[in-house]
Amino acid sequence: VFFALGYREAFIVGMAVVITLAITLFASWAWGFTLNRVSLFALIFSIGILVDDAIVVVENIHRHMQMGGKKLLEAIPAAVDEVGGPTILATFTVIAALLPMAFVTGLMGPYMSPIPINASIGMLISLAVAFVVTPWMSNVVLKNAPVHAHSEESSGLYRLFERGVGPFLREREGSGKRRMLGMAVLALIIASVGLVAVKVVVLKMLPFDNKSEFQVVVDMPEGVSVERSARVVAELGEYLSSVPEVSDYQAYAGTAAPINFNGLVRQYYLREGANVADIQVNLVHKSERERKSHEIALAVRGPLQAIGEKYGANVKVVEVPPGPPVQSPLVAEVYGLDYEGQIRVAKELRSVFAETADIVDIDDSIEDEAPKRLVEVDQGKAALLGVSQQAIVGALATVLSGEDTSYLHGAGVKFPLPIRLEFPVADKASLDAALRLRLRASDGALVPLSELVVVREAVRERAIYHKDLLPVVYVTGDMAGDLDSPLYGMLDMVDTLGEREFAHGEPLAQSFISPPENPYDYSTKWDGEWQVTYETFRDMGIAYGVGLIMIYLLVVAQFRSYVVPLIIMAPIPLTIIGVMPGHALLGMQFTATSMIGMIALAGIIVRNSILLVDFINQQVNEGMDFEKAVINSGAVRAKPIVLTGVAAMLGAFFILDDPIFSGLAVSLIFGILVSTVLTLVVIPVMYYAFMYKRLDTLREA
Repeated sequence: VFFALGYREAFIVGMAVVITLAITLFASWAWGFTLNRVSLFALIFSIGILVDDAIVVVENIHRHMQMGGKKLLEAIPAAVDEVGGPTILATFTVIAALLPMAFVTGLMGPYMSPIPINASIGMLISLAVAFVVTPWMSNVVLKNAPVHAHSEESSGLYRLFERGVGPFLREREGSGKRRMLGMAVLALIIASVGLVAVKVVVLKMLPFDNKSEFQVVVDMPEGVSVERSARVVAELGEYLSSVPEVSDYQAYAGTAAPINFNGLVRQYYLREGANVADIQVNLVHKSERERKSHEIALAVRGPLQAIGEKYGANVKVVEVPPGPPVQSPLVAEVYGLDYEGQIRVAKELRSVFAETADIVDIDDSIEDEAPKRLVEVDQGKAALLGVSQQAIVGALATVLSGEDTSYLHGAGVKFPLPIRLEFPVADKASLDAALRLRLRASDGALVPLSELVVVREAVRERAIYHKDLLPVVYVTGDMAGDLDSPLYGMLDMVDTLGEREFAHGEPLAQSFISPPENPYDYSTKWDGEWQVTYETFRDMGIAYGVGLIMIYLLVVAQFRSYVVPLIIMAPIPLTIIGVMPGHALLGMQFTATSMIGMIALAGIIVRNSILLVDFINQQVNEGMDFEKAVINSGAVRAKPIVLTGVAAMLGAFFILDDPIFSGLAVSLIFGILVSTVLTLVVIPVMYYAFMYKRLDTLREA
């Protein structure tokens, strides 16, 4: 604003932003929002659009002053009145685009709700400030401002639009050029969407954040000793200590690490047993390292898994999930007629995971067969020797678990100290040592336990997992590679499963949204990040559709036409031409925050169309030639349109380096840049093509 209009106008707009943000902060507090990462980014995102109303009003006051012929007190009401209707309508179109996002369900709803609510409240406040504070400040600040009166038709912008847009407006002479323009725009939209199809732009729920930690989860075969698990962890830790970005680590064998976010959402805090281990890896501060935490995790995964393979351990490198709390990024739930059959199908499915490129950290819920020894009392021998069954069981329990046989009472001790009998840990590893223990028979002789019992070899029972009362086997994995999005790994496996026959003689039935209709047929239900991604984008798509309908109804009410609103909303698809190539240019993934940016763009871009069409109608009603009015609208409204667009882009620049919200910034920056330029050409041309025949008919009538 400083460079386009002057320092006085810039001061007015700046004060409007400060006042609007201050009231918005108060409204956020009253609503119950805390100051956190999401709510603060909502305010930063809002700055770019909260300034729009003030810029439009101040620019039009500045324009009326330059036109001359009026005192400032006369020019201000006329200027505000001229842009009042379209500004009110444009503000409500932005709210209509944003507010439905507050009703997104599932996990992402509460997470993202501060953005639509804060921005909508801020837009209402900015509208009030633009109509109350801005005119008053304009009267105070611009009172002694110098006025350089000039004709709008002599401006450079008018000549630019006359040369650039004029050839498309000449009734039948320009019809061919209008068709070529439409085809070119349509081709650009198709090419932009095609970037997703050819995987130049990758779809993902949320990108990885640059955290200061990650976790190494170790699963040994069931039945191994905790000492063996500790040995694996020690060797893994030795390698981790050689990684320059690792500051320290804590290792846990036989138990879980203290609860953290992963422990909460993936239930790692419930892990226990001699065969489980955990390493919490802490990194140096991100300012002291060049690689992000995700790059470090990718680099160490291979060496860590190689160490684990030597000991038969399954080693997984688990990062803190950026958003959706799921069991694992890739989850396949296997259902079927019997649990043993489910296990067989799950093992085949796991092989498909292993054969698919870039699928890592593969695991399942199937427990390895662990040996078990059943010690049965030979009741005949025990009865002949006069040894009770209770004595035999008690002796074994004392050997393995320990027993307090007496208490030591000391003079200076408040409580008695128990005297506990128990075998040393090393002796517990051998059942033969326990069976050499002697018990006293009825005749006083000492009889070893081995003569009183029979030992049978058996296998431990496996745990059976259930979901919605149905037995289920889980196969899990993650995606690491160039695409780095579990969605693409899942799609590759879906194609493979459709062509592959399983042990039951036919391809595995697959479901994606709801559990299988017949759980007694062998089938799989895809879950994990896919489920959260589907629900989030489904709800956001519905919110987008509701927003478009609300915008259409608002514009219909203003212009009293069912076709003109379609022309005004035409720039919305143009945002894709900026959004998708922008993500491709910066090598970024299209995420849920990118989708929020696209939804916000719908309201922001429609504002520009409203300003253009409303000004064309005003000038035609004042008697100006239609073709000249179309050119003049572009020349006059280009400055506020570009200023508001640049303001929104500048607001987005400050969140461009954030790993999570960078998608929102890219959508806004590139979407506004491209669609604003195209809007200044496409909307005047489309409106002219639709209206010039009707105006000719009206004139003849």
